[in-house]
Amino acid sequence: MHVGVITFPGTLDDRDAARAVVAAGAEAVALWHADADLKNVDAVILPGGFSYGDYLRCGAISRFAPVMNLVIEAAGKGMPVLGICNGFQVLCESHLLPGALTRNSDLHFLCRDQEIEIVNNTTAWTSSYKAGEKIVIPLKNGEGSFQCDDTTLAMLEGEGRIIARYVGQNPNGSRNLIAGITNERGNVVGLMPHPEHAIDELTGPTAQGLGFFTSILNAMVK
Repeated sequence: MHVGVITFPGTLDDRDAARAVVAAGAEAVALWHADADLKNVDAVILPGGFSYGDYLRCGAISRFAPVMNLVIEAAGKGMPVLGICNGFQVLCESHLLPGALTRNSDLHFLCRDQEIEIVNNTTAWTSSYKAGEKIVIPLKNGEGSFQCDDTTLAMLEGEGRIIARYVGQNPNGSRNLIAGITNERGNVVGLMPHPEHAIDELTGPTAQGLGFFTSILNAMVK
């Protein structure tokens, strides 16, 4: 299986995401923001970082990168897409996911190991987990507060589209402790914490983030 990892100017977690893909047993394919094709990949990851310096608004410029036109089209046809941190912001700006990521409630950059609960394990990126399973992975963001209007929040809750919640105190002011969401089809997932930094105990606080990447292999087998 081939998983594309997109690099935008300012991306800094692309190598970590590629390493996680390989650790899960797939082949990582480097994709550039200006690419005119997706190189026949089976899934795509938008990694974390500060694409285009977070100018204008986080993810707002990346949304118009040539490769994103291809990602939006492929996602509409069912291709699995995972956006991590800045990638989550890009997915919201691209309207592949609802809502927006805004400044943390305390207006400070946050960097810590964070416990989250996997709420929905039926998506292409969460099937390796059990519903209700709690894992610890790094969280690092300055604009990680998930916000949406009440109607959208009720829709996400009612349709089971929240895939992960923060456990304990709300770290960044996200509504309903939301750490990640999915689209209606379950192929597009946005996650604010960083599973790619927790794929083995040597370099991460745990190896519990690897499940996001093994999940996509399971989805392709099905």
